Amino acid sequence: MCLAIPSKVVSVDKSNNTAMLDTMGVRREASLDLMSEEVHVGEYVLLHIGYVMSKIDEESAKESLKIYDEIVKAMEEEERELAEANKA
Repeated sequence: MCLAIPSKVVSVDKSNNTAMLDTMGVRREASLDLMSEEVHVGEYVLLHIGYVMSKIDEESAKESLKIYDEIVKAMEEEERELAEANKA
């Protein structure tokens, strides 16, 4: 199964065909080589292994990011609980 993460376009470098993305607070550069349509600052895209795969509407992106945040928090809680159990 592949996982593509919604990311917001922060800047576009047309000379290198790349975009700087904000993915859950982390900035990273991604290739636009697989995109057939133009990408603009402020749009949301799906990022997979360093490549922008497609655009995604803002509402769907924000919904997905909320779910990812909930998953991360649940995983952190589980890790904390396991660490506490291992201390006992």
